Amino acid sequence: METFIPRCFVPPQQSYFLFGPRGTGKSTFLRKHYGEALWIDLLKPDIFRTLSARPERLSELIYGNPDKRMVIIDEVQKAPELLAVVHSLIEEDKSRQFILTGSSARKLKRTHTDLLAGRLLWKTMHPFILSETMASSSLEHALQYGLLPIVHSSSDPHSTLDAYVTLYIREEVQQEGLTRNIGNFSRFLEAISFSHGSLLNASNIARECQVERKQVESYIEILIDILLAFKLSNFTKKAQRALVSHPKFYFFDAGVYRTLRPKGPLDRPEEIDGAALEGLVAQHLRAWNAYLGNPFDLYYWRTRSGSEIDFILYGSDGLYAVEVKNSSRVRPEDLRSLLSFRQDYPESKLLLLYRGNENLLIQGIHCLPCSEFLQKLKISTRKPMEG
Repeated sequence: METFIPRCFVPPQQSYFLFGPRGTGKSTFLRKHYGEALWIDLLKPDIFRTLSARPERLSELIYGNPDKRMVIIDEVQKAPELLAVVHSLIEEDKSRQFILTGSSARKLKRTHTDLLAGRLLWKTMHPFILSETMASSSLEHALQYGLLPIVHSSSDPHSTLDAYVTLYIREEVQQEGLTRNIGNFSRFLEAISFSHGSLLNASNIARECQVERKQVESYIEILIDILLAFKLSNFTKKAQRALVSHPKFYFFDAGVYRTLRPKGPLDRPEEIDGAALEGLVAQHLRAWNAYLGNPFDLYYWRTRSGSEIDFILYGSDGLYAVEVKNSSRVRPEDLRSLLSFRQDYPESKLLLLYRGNENLLIQGIHCLPCSEFLQKLKISTRKPMEG
């Protein structure tokens, strides 16, 4: 029997959406915590057909199970017309709790999500973070295979990742009709894998995969809508220097990035490893922040002169600058961008993560082993340097 790994996600007491890519453990978590709920699984073809044809049947199901005060609708984006029914049911009886899960926000953006504004909280489930898996996963394993629960529990993580990426292309993109040319989209996925952890330039990607720029921009939005990727904006608050305007791009999981990234004699392993490490830190910060209720906005910082910091956390709990280096020692040049940032923002707290083993304090910059930092990142540590 598969061992259940407790998650940092704390479920709210009121009704909520729970979004996250497939395989992040949404259904496993909910079945563990809400075993007595009325469960409506839209991945089952018969249930999907019935409720799509007659959305009002949802009311009949709920009225027919008056003892079920908890209702879970799994993969609600497949039948967004159900949101109007959910809205009516919530207005009718506010003591009943609804949990609506989804692996894509694309259809819901164009439909009835606004009806539920203020009635359902918007929560997200992410891949594991190392503090959840602890001894069952190392930094090296996470860098190679990522931290998706379905991959983490697999005896063949490489094949599972291959199947996972194919599943998303087939089910979330092709079957949902998000693009008519799956070949173009597949070439785009390979081309944009080189942008993981880098500034996003749609024109360069379009030239690489021989697809029009507008189509590439549409594909990028598809990736974001189906939760396979996210973007970070440049930190521009009270800027004192000329800054670049392009966002940075990341896949949501290091293992998914590695699966999509081509590897050959012209691809340097250290370049791939460095992008994987930066992306792994990004997905940890993003998950940790979400589980805390998003007290920080997450950015990067880059000037036109070339100074760059991987992550800026800005919120009521402070201003943090986090630089990630895929090296076993800290060199003077590794600190330059952080020191430049402190000149502009003296109130900031500076952190450098690296692959060494020692905790260091150099010129007021905390230099920590990346593995240690990620393993101590828990929702009990509201500030990223508390651990």
